[in-house]
This record gives sequence, structure tokens and C-alpha cells, in this order.
Amino acid sequence: MADRILTAEMIDAIKAFIPRYPSKQAVTLPALHIVNEHLRHVPLQAVVEIAEILELHPAQVQDTLSFYGYFKQDKPAGRCRVWVCRSISCALRGADQLLAHLSDTLHLQPGETTPDGRITLEYAECLGACEHAPCILANNDLHKSVSSEQADELVKSIA
Repeated sequence: MADRILTAEMIDAIKAFIPRYPSKQAVTLPALHIVNEHLRHVPLQAVVEIAEILELHPAQVQDTLSFYGYFKQDKPAGRCRVWVCRSISCALRGADQLLAHLSDTLHLQPGETTPDGRITLEYAECLGACEHAPCILANNDLHKSVSSEQADELVKSIA
């Protein structure tokens, strides 16, 4: 059997959600978020362990995980995930150019992580801030009406 990945803290956090939902299966998405928050990805062994806690088949947990492009499974994301919105509003206001600028600046393609593990550059289909296009979500911080210069400052500020 593979080494356990989930810590007691992660297990307790997952179990704390169980009484708040109508079924254990409904806790799958919060459980994935808890693991992702701690590990910056959800490896296969974590899927197996989540399934054990929620009394599900690992395939059920994997099915939920694979539905969402948010979760990485093969390796951890960078310490900061930088999402460039590419909805129609953002695209019309230069999001594609902004993403290309960040790709050039960071020497990455969307989905890749800097060699130092600092930043993963990604695109989002919509960040829900159309009135502030183009926008970037850096971890949990929304940056509105972002220019290339502001994007450069954001990249410099990420430790």
C-alpha cells in the first residue's frame, strides 16, 4: 500500500463537512479543495484516501476531479496560480495579448509552472468580473482592468 498522503488536519477538515451536506458524496468537491489547498494538487493516492473517508469508489472521486480543470493531478501547481480571463468581455479588451505577454515574460505556456515553482500561468474561461475586463486572478486576489505593465508588477510582487 502506498504511503498515506492526507494529514490528520486534512482528514478532520473533510470530516467536518460531512454533517453539512445531504450525503457523503456531496462532500467530494470540498474534499478536493481541501487537499488541493494543502498539496497544490490532488495526486491519485489522495483520491483513494478521499474515497475511503467518504465511503465511495475512487472512480467516483476521480470523476468529480476530472470534471474540473481547476485541479492538477500530475504535479503541484506553483505557489501562485495566475489565471488570465479569456471570456468574450476580457478578450475584446486585450486578454489574449495580456496572456501572450505573460507567457513571454515568464517563458511559459498556459498550464506550465516556472522552474522555481513560484507561478503557474493559466487561463480561465470566465472570472465573473466582465465589467473590469481584462482581469487576472492571482490565487484569491482579483486584479481588475489589468494592463501589461500592471501584469509585470503583479509578477514581480509574487514571492
